[in-house]
Amino acid sequence: MSKRYVSWGLLAALVCAQICYPLTGGDTRARLTVLTVLLGVAFSVSHALLARGPRAAVALVATATLGGFAVEAVGVATGFPFGVYEYSGRLGPRLLDVPLIIPLAWTWMAWPAWLAALRVARRRATRVLVAAAGLAAWDVFLDPQMVAEDYWTWRHPTPALPGVPGVPLGNYLGWIGFAVLLMIALGAAAGRAADGPAPSDTPALALWVWTYASSVLAHAVFLGLPASAAWGAVLMGAAVLPLLRGRRAGVAERSNVG
Repeated sequence: MSKRYVSWGLLAALVCAQICYPLTGGDTRARLTVLTVLLGVAFSVSHALLARGPRAAVALVATATLGGFAVEAVGVATGFPFGVYEYSGRLGPRLLDVPLIIPLAWTWMAWPAWLAALRVARRRATRVLVAAAGLAAWDVFLDPQMVAEDYWTWRHPTPALPGVPGVPLGNYLGWIGFAVLLMIALGAAAGRAADGPAPSDTPALALWVWTYASSVLAHAVFLGLPASAAWGAVLMGAAVLPLLRGRRAGVAERSNVG
């Protein structure tokens, strides 16, 4: 099977799972959440391996999966850097009170965030900031949605974004801080295997754009979370929309050359 078919097939399965999410509820929705994360991490790790090589895949797992678990374990135990919070136990097996799918979610979205940043920024420092900002902005969708499902809760959920109760502002600051460290580590660990854009990035970029657009739609229409839809549309849009403009410009330039 062609490498590109593996990525596109996993992406199609992931999209189908996400479309089904608002159509379910209760334990079925919780199981679908776990399945979505598993499909997402399978996509990102396999894409890193097939499109960029073993070094990129190992770098992704070492920084996002292991790093994500470490920061979550510290967070649950100490309240730093996300605030004092706890998981409800609805997301499957836990280690050190952290559901095992949580660091996999970091892995799932860190990879497309990094590849998208390669398209919109040339300097390493700027790429780190763009990727980290995009990943942290995704949390403006993620946390309100998961809190609404009682997958985790904060002991002190204020102050919060206007219209988005239950998630303290400090959590987003923690996301930004860890996301910067994660992207610095990922870029350094992957090295030349992922230091510039490549044609094979297209499935991951499609995932990045789909995540943004579908999150806005789901929160605004299906999940009853209009405020997080609006905040996410603006904040994550600041990271995603430049990518779309850049790709349109590239298409126009190739058409003119032809």
